[in-house]
Amino acid sequence: MSNRLDVDALIDDQQTRVIVCCGSGGVGKTTTAAALALRAAERGRQTVVLTIDPARRLAQALGLRELGNHPRKVSVEGFTPKGELWAMMLDMRRTFDDMVRVHAGPERAEQLLANPFYQTISTSFSGTQEYMAMEKLGQLAATGDWDLIIVDTPPSRSALDFLDAPNRLSTALDGRMIRLLTGPAKAGGWGLRKVVSAGFSMFAKAVSTILGGQLLADASAFMQAFDTMFGGFRERARKTAELLRSAGTAFLVVAAPEPDALREASYFVERLSEESMPLSGLVANRTHPVLAELSATDALAAADALDRGGQNAPLATAVLRLHADRVALAEREKRLLARFTRAHPGVPVAAVPALPSDVHDLHGLRDIGERLSGSEH
Repeated sequence: MSNRLDVDALIDDQQTRVIVCCGSGGVGKTTTAAALALRAAERGRQTVVLTIDPARRLAQALGLRELGNHPRKVSVEGFTPKGELWAMMLDMRRTFDDMVRVHAGPERAEQLLANPFYQTISTSFSGTQEYMAMEKLGQLAATGDWDLIIVDTPPSRSALDFLDAPNRLSTALDGRMIRLLTGPAKAGGWGLRKVVSAGFSMFAKAVSTILGGQLLADASAFMQAFDTMFGGFRERARKTAELLRSAGTAFLVVAAPEPDALREASYFVERLSEESMPLSGLVANRTHPVLAELSATDALAAADALDRGGQNAPLATAVLRLHADRVALAEREKRLLARFTRAHPGVPVAAVPALPSDVHDLHGLRDIGERLSGSEH
């Protein structure tokens, strides 16, 4: 691959302060983020990785046996990196609660946190998880405790959700809705109906889980309390958006070598470009390179010859046919990646061969890191 992504150069560069791993759900973002963080720590960076939903064994490998909303140092016997590795899992509700406490002041914060309407939107509002991932990134960056922050983005259907969430959430909680919901209760629920009819389907879904006549009163009390802290809420979103556009931030798009995932990656690459956000490259995850120099045609011909000659070599025949299938798969993946590269010639690509099993320890993460950097043996 002529335009290969140099992962080690990216993580060794002291100017790189934030790496955001993006992509649609199920493409291996969490493992990629953790492997990058491990490699960066072993190469001397003070690194923290913000994970969203790691598999249980991966969480255990990082020492995250319980859900923690604050970074913990990864301390495993035999693990002595030149730098440091810290890890955390995003707790969406706690992050929202912390933000309320910062912006609302002690007394008003307690009113908000106890409000049933708040308790619903803080966990089920569309885009909340993406917004809180960005909020937590802003908090980690503000401490100055780490020189590299690696972010795993939420497992959404679309990679674009991560970029759209802050705007979507702040618009949904904007003045128009506040005016509607803080209107007099004698409106008999008109405000709520108006909001729902205006197309706030995510809002409707969130509030439908609260039952009884308290609904409007709770929503109105929430909005009155929230109105005073809304400026801070929006300001934080603006600051994090600035951080994402800054020169020290690098976006890595993670995709499987499949048509849908690469199409999603293309949309995301174009959107980053439109918004002047710094894209560093594409990680093509779980590829299937061919290790033996034998074409599919020759492998099938040899298998057929064995069968015709009555050699009774079922294992050899099966291996040859399996190899032919693997060659066909590798060629398909190469074609798909070539199509992506033609459409985005300036985007470097790192192809990461699939592992035979799931990653569940630091050794497995180190293996992924070596494959990412192209230094595996």
